[in-house]
Amino acid sequence: MFFGFGIKDAIDILLVGLMLYYVYRLMRASRSLNVFVGITIFVVVWLLVSQVFEMKLLGTILDKLVSVGVIAIIVLFQDEIRKFLYNLGAHQRMHRLLKLFTPKSNKDKNRELLKRDIMPVVMACMQMSKGKVGALIVIERTTSLADIVSTGEIVNADISQRLIENIFFKNSPLHDGAMIISDHRIRAASCILPVSHNLDIPKELGLRHRAALGMSQESDALIVIVSEETGGISIASSGRFRLRLSAEELEAVLTEELL
Repeated sequence: MFFGFGIKDAIDILLVGLMLYYVYRLMRASRSLNVFVGITIFVVVWLLVSQVFEMKLLGTILDKLVSVGVIAIIVLFQDEIRKFLYNLGAHQRMHRLLKLFTPKSNKDKNRELLKRDIMPVVMACMQMSKGKVGALIVIERTTSLADIVSTGEIVNADISQRLIENIFFKNSPLHDGAMIISDHRIRAASCILPVSHNLDIPKELGLRHRAALGMSQESDALIVIVSEETGGISIASSGRFRLRLSAEELEAVLTEELL
């Protein structure tokens, strides 16, 4: 039975298993797991009917449903498909490969600018943490956040500690929502972020953390959160949290991730 089974078949099965596992994780995070299970059951039944039992009439009907179903799946899961393709292109190894083609002078210039940008953010977060002032700061990396910027108020100012603190001051009209930092500038404030529906988020984390996680799942941005309830400083990136950071840890993480 397994006479014709070779290394190529083993690799084929492994790749299909990895693909199904990745799709499962993606669907679970977007609360579409039941739909994924239903589609998987339908595909298994279709393969059994058409390939194993060779039922011609039922197999033909299912073949037609599959051909139409592919279009329906693309329409239903366009966000998940976009996220899958984004994650494929945003992989760290891809970024390292692209960096090889970046001129050294540009790399050095960007490093200096990023070092200059980090300290005002760290100092502002430290002060807001002491006063338990809530804040949500999104730092753009390779994924454009133009659509998020358009949901808020354009600021387009230099990055400074005082400006960040004033924007998130409790009586400020711009304190609700997120601040977007892009190209070494504060681009906008009071922006609306996509909220994560991940059920694994700890109950004590509020809407700011859910919005930060949602943003990190849809882009490669770094999101800094200051909790209004506890004053705790956190970072969301790549769909994960780093919680209860000190000022030194925040600076270290931002330096590591951005440089």
